[in-house]
Amino acid sequence: MMDIGTLMENIALYAVPTVFAITLHEAAHGYVAKHFGDYTAYQQGRISLNPLSHVDPVGTVVVPIALVLVTAGQFAFGWAKPVPVNFSNLRSPKRDMLWVAAAGPGANLAMAFMWGLVLKLAYLLPVNYFSYPLQAMSDGGIRINLGLMFLNLIPVPPLDGGRIAVSLLPNRLAYRFAMIEPYGFIIIVALLATQVLGAIVWPLITLGHVVIRALFGLA
Repeated sequence: MMDIGTLMENIALYAVPTVFAITLHEAAHGYVAKHFGDYTAYQQGRISLNPLSHVDPVGTVVVPIALVLVTAGQFAFGWAKPVPVNFSNLRSPKRDMLWVAAAGPGANLAMAFMWGLVLKLAYLLPVNYFSYPLQAMSDGGIRINLGLMFLNLIPVPPLDGGRIAVSLLPNRLAYRFAMIEPYGFIIIVALLATQVLGAIVWPLITLGHVVIRALFGLA
């Protein structure tokens, strides 16, 4: 079991990259939707870097902390309030859906590289009291953003990967595939409970983590 001090330290270190990961992911969806003609998120104030605009009390706070406690800090899973997108407002709904959906994972990929840069700087700076916490936070930021990116790219509606698949499939197949959406959350929970989700996502996170560290000379 993880002692309470270590647990609180981990929560403190990972809180900042997690909040940034969720906030920019959701804001990116709204920004790209606005670019392609849907102002729903903009009108509701969801194209914002204010984390409070995106926090879901259960999915962003209760569930992740509960999982950290249950798994002794080894695993966390959660979600934010989805940014509202009215796809019918997009100039070319089926085509533009791809870019709106891909914006969130794209933002996470960019942030993973940003945290890689911060990690590199943390190693280059003279050793001080903040060196290890900054290194741990940056390394965690890489993993968190890669995890959020790969999780959302799973092709199950309403995840971003599901939206991308609907955009790419021929109309008839896209319509049938989109009908899975009401059951999407149940499918994800089932994949999580059977450890299939971890078997898919963890190797990708590990590979991405190794690649980013190598690119910054931290292998």
